[in-house]
Amino acid sequence: MTFFRNKVVWITGATSGIGEAVAKKLADNGTRLILSGRNVGKLQKLRETLSTSVEILPFDLSDARSIPGVVDQAVSAFGQIDILVNNGGVSQRSLAEDTDIAVDRKLMEVNYFGNIALTKNLLPHFLERKEGHIVVISSLVGKFSTPYRTGYSASKHALHGFYDGLRAELADRNIFITIICPGFINTGVSMNALTASGELLGKMDERTANGMEPAECARRICKSIRQRKREVYIGKSEVWGVYLKRFFPGLFSRYVRKAKVR
Repeated sequence: MTFFRNKVVWITGATSGIGEAVAKKLADNGTRLILSGRNVGKLQKLRETLSTSVEILPFDLSDARSIPGVVDQAVSAFGQIDILVNNGGVSQRSLAEDTDIAVDRKLMEVNYFGNIALTKNLLPHFLERKEGHIVVISSLVGKFSTPYRTGYSASKHALHGFYDGLRAELADRNIFITIICPGFINTGVSMNALTASGELLGKMDERTANGMEPAECARRICKSIRQRKREVYIGKSEVWGVYLKRFFPGLFSRYVRKAKVR
């Protein structure tokens, strides 16, 4: 894919899962990469496996005060950024009635506020260069919600509200926004999901374990970026939930009550 050759792509949440898979896919296409996450050791190990120019920029999305400085460092790494893959985030596995409000706040802080803070601080760079592409890793539960993910789903719904409006604002300024909505992908997302008390779940969901492989998800993400898609749904049969909710909301409501979502 010559489209990505020599472009500079910044990927957050690159230590594992979808972020790691996208990094590997882009590295194979000669993309220069900036990899971010909280675990420096994992970022360094990933860099050692990639045959391209890679800069490591660890930071925590929940630390809003650090983000302006982090963006400056990212731009300085190669002198430009062409594509931001806003992938960092945290999931949830708990009933709303049991979940401490602090957990809901953390989900919003990381998945929504950290995400849009990064975009807002990088946007002047894109505007100055008169080009750029923001890729937002949302979720299918950003389009509909399920049990055990109320706070997580709310944070992903919020991303759609923000980025749909931002896309309209930037329509004539050569800055593109692609929202990716993965379903069940075979990653460690459930291992690191927050429980009602804010602890890590520490176990694999059956549906997640049987989900699409990260490499295939990454292939589809890269294709969507290249084609400058506005919104993309990635997964197996769970993707049909988007259309079921849209065209048959009553049926979807009855179905989701009994759906095996973990």
